[in-house]
Amino acid sequence: MGLAGPNGSGKSSLLHLIAGDIEPDSGQLIFDDRGMHEWSTHERACHMAFLPQMSLLSFPYTVEEVVMLGRTPHSSGYQADRDVVEQALQLTDTASLRHRLYTQLSGGEKQRTQLARIFAQVCGEESLTGRLLLLDEPTSALDLAHQQQVLSAVRQLARRGCAVVLVIHDLNLAASIADQILVLKKGQQAALGRPKQVLTTELFKEVFAVDVTVSSHPTGGYPMITPHQLTC
Repeated sequence: MGLAGPNGSGKSSLLHLIAGDIEPDSGQLIFDDRGMHEWSTHERACHMAFLPQMSLLSFPYTVEEVVMLGRTPHSSGYQADRDVVEQALQLTDTASLRHRLYTQLSGGEKQRTQLARIFAQVCGEESLTGRLLLLDEPTSALDLAHQQQVLSAVRQLARRGCAVVLVIHDLNLAASIADQILVLKKGQQAALGRPKQVLTTELFKEVFAVDVTVSSHPTGGYPMITPHQLTC
């Protein structure tokens, strides 16, 4: 599921709410048929991973050590953890960085390392049913090639059963990967459905206050959004 909406519409707050960082004022969250309050912190860490907008780490760990932190909640054994970490490094194109110090990486390399860490946190079995990835702008700071690679990796995990909720400001990218899109406006649901149902010219005018043309991607078939040129 892609989360979309203007700045301040509540996208990041919703992810923090699902992750348990914010307590709901009313109602309850249900995850895998259980109320979120029934999940211990350890259980959440084994089944759910959250990449916030900013991941601060100032210790001079190597990339491999940072990714291995994702295995901390699990008791799968040293070799099994190494195998999962290797898979996460390959998925994010960080294998060549494994011995580099995290503090000496570029912004994009740090982002890919943090993505590898949370991939390692939810992986470990062929079926990932019952696992959840929360991604807040996972493609920020990434070049075009790595944006495509990361989104392809996310899609691979989804095909293995992992549920994914991600915030991407580039709605063309969101349309290319999301099965459903939830659009928020001032903390409320403005639209929910498949990309073709949700991403309409009327929605962009009402929610984002911009005029766009929505066409169909020539090969993918998903909506392609083109903003109208501004006139001075």
